[in-house]
Amino acid sequence: MSTFRPFRAIRPRAIFAKQVASPPYDVLNSDEAKIEASGNPYSFLRVIKPEIDLNSDIDPYSEPVYEQGQKKLDEFKKQNILQKDDYPHFYVYRLTMDSRTQTGIVGCCHFEEYFQGRIKKHELTREAKEKDRIRHIEAQNANAEPVFFSYHGKEKINSLVDEIMQDSKEYDFIADDGVRHELWVVKNYSLIKAIQNEFLEVSTFYVADGHHRTAAAAKVGKDKKDSDPNHSGNEEYNFFMAVLFPDDQLKIFDYNRVVSQLNGFSEKDFLRQLEDSFEISRLTSAKRPRSKGSFSMYLNGEWFELISRKKYSSKNPIDYLDVTYLSREVLDKILGITDLRKDERIDFVGGIRGLEELERRVDSGEMKVAFALFPISMDELITIADAGEIMPPKTTWFEPKLRSGLFIHDLE
Repeated sequence: MSTFRPFRAIRPRAIFAKQVASPPYDVLNSDEAKIEASGNPYSFLRVIKPEIDLNSDIDPYSEPVYEQGQKKLDEFKKQNILQKDDYPHFYVYRLTMDSRTQTGIVGCCHFEEYFQGRIKKHELTREAKEKDRIRHIEAQNANAEPVFFSYHGKEKINSLVDEIMQDSKEYDFIADDGVRHELWVVKNYSLIKAIQNEFLEVSTFYVADGHHRTAAAAKVGKDKKDSDPNHSGNEEYNFFMAVLFPDDQLKIFDYNRVVSQLNGFSEKDFLRQLEDSFEISRLTSAKRPRSKGSFSMYLNGEWFELISRKKYSSKNPIDYLDVTYLSREVLDKILGITDLRKDERIDFVGGIRGLEELERRVDSGEMKVAFALFPISMDELITIADAGEIMPPKTTWFEPKLRSGLFIHDLE
């Protein structure tokens, strides 16, 4: 039994939807976000990455940044760029990328179900990013961005969604990255009630994308409950915004690693160290890993294929993941990187950016070596989450990404 309820979204007027809608906060760094928002005063990046409107040398985790995000959100509301719906609704949100479509329902989940394990996670979060999202929520008193959940698809829910999409759309636009975004507001009370009832029979939600936002939203909800002497259980702070997609519509891309140093090894000695765990061959050009157990590595201007020598033999589903093998045999054993949440020597690059981004990070001198991984499957993700296991941080990259700014959940 899962809680999923309608809410009064704060969202852009239709004429501003495309201008407001932005990539999520964690897809772009501050410099990229500043370029993306250039010339667009209504970009939601000004709310979720507010440092772009402040001095370039400002600490993105400093108090003026959080104050700026809250200020910009208030401005958008005062200018009637954003308006709050008069009544609670569900919203149907469809994304189309490269002829592949996924359709979700926007509503609110209960924070306690995260702590109870009914909203299941599969990745560890990084402490600094989690604290950052908590401060954004606290400053704005809102869930400014939705989290991206999945569930085992149900034919009845699919039928309800199909019925809703027979009505007129609220938004329909193609973003600059070529992804089409369509939104329907569910206004029919009987349909709202039917959706709510159907999700009562869904036992589990799975965090697909947005582990930091989910953890932050749940912790803010708990803190507000604990500090409210008149808590009743109906307050908006008990709920946080999510988009729920059936599992059979989702695709996971690779999430790759770049490392800034070789732990004192020369490049030649580093390759020798790898020979114990991998069969190594040079590639004539950049190529993605061809299958599970295969890795692509970029070092000193050359691409290598690494094939695991050791079998993945364990009852623990985590041990069957390529990312686990790489972490154990390379990052930990050779490079001394044991805490992926805190170690500043490692960074993560979504596969949608291409192998060219790995080359750029290494060729620039910023990083020393890059590893491209074969993506995991939705079945693997669900098996791991159901087993109560946790993957290393930044293991899954979902596309297409939800656009931020199309709906906001006010905690008041």
